[in-house]
Amino acid sequence: METFAFDALGTRFEVRTAHQLGAGVREELLRETQRFDWVWSRFRPDSLVAQMRANGGRWDMPAESSALASLYARLYEVTRGAVNPWVGSSLERLGYGPHYELVPTGPPEPAPLWDDDHVWEGTAVVLARPAVLDIGAAGKGLLVDRLGAILDEAGHEAYVVDGSGDLLHAGSEPVRAALEHPYDPEEAIGIVELARGALCASAGNRRTWGDGFHHLLDARTGAPVRSIIATWAMASDAMTADALATALFVAPGPVLAAEFAEAGPEWLQVFSDGHAEGSQIFMEGLFS
Repeated sequence: METFAFDALGTRFEVRTAHQLGAGVREELLRETQRFDWVWSRFRPDSLVAQMRANGGRWDMPAESSALASLYARLYEVTRGAVNPWVGSSLERLGYGPHYELVPTGPPEPAPLWDDDHVWEGTAVVLARPAVLDIGAAGKGLLVDRLGAILDEAGHEAYVVDGSGDLLHAGSEPVRAALEHPYDPEEAIGIVELARGALCASAGNRRTWGDGFHHLLDARTGAPVRSIIATWAMASDAMTADALATALFVAPGPVLAAEFAEAGPEWLQVFSDGHAEGSQIFMEGLFS
């Protein structure tokens, strides 16, 4: 077993494989991580997304943009606008910007409407004016998938890609994953098994500041979600699981599971009043 750890997207990634990676594969993993960060990060000043913040017009994005655009269009529709990739301006207004100011410049403000002034189709983004594109709902999961594809291409049949808790698993032996307590990261509220697929989580306690602000917003209002405190989702790929974990903050689990049925989703929502709702695999894994 080999573990290869590195920083990506402002957090820690680990790739665990049954066999040695080799220097060439490690270098390819790092190259893809750096390329992805340069395109999609709104926290680095030289990224394409950062350039969009200052300039409107047409932007030609890389190939993975097509999958992201399609996913966000579905999320926007099924959540009735609550998940929206233009929420970046709302996040930065509350202080969650490229310099981590963590000081709001005004009250919450709704995100621009999908395809109202800005259009994102396939690999083309057309901005009527400068805008802040934020793929935080699915971006980390997509990078996890892309790293998994590199391992597949290199012939690795058993591995775990761990993007700071967003997991992609391949192999015949399932892995057991603890569900972190939303109020105490040293404790767990349950355990689930992950076999040949992805498990992702979202929680309001991960990035908090000021008077109860966190990074999980309802794009329709620009305000943090208060009724749900933690979510988990399983799916066949990490991009979908990551997106569902975010969408579970603003939409019912059964509705999302029906919309993304082709990915075989499982889901769990933990509410601020202490109760939980979810699919059978998660509910059975909760500690009583």
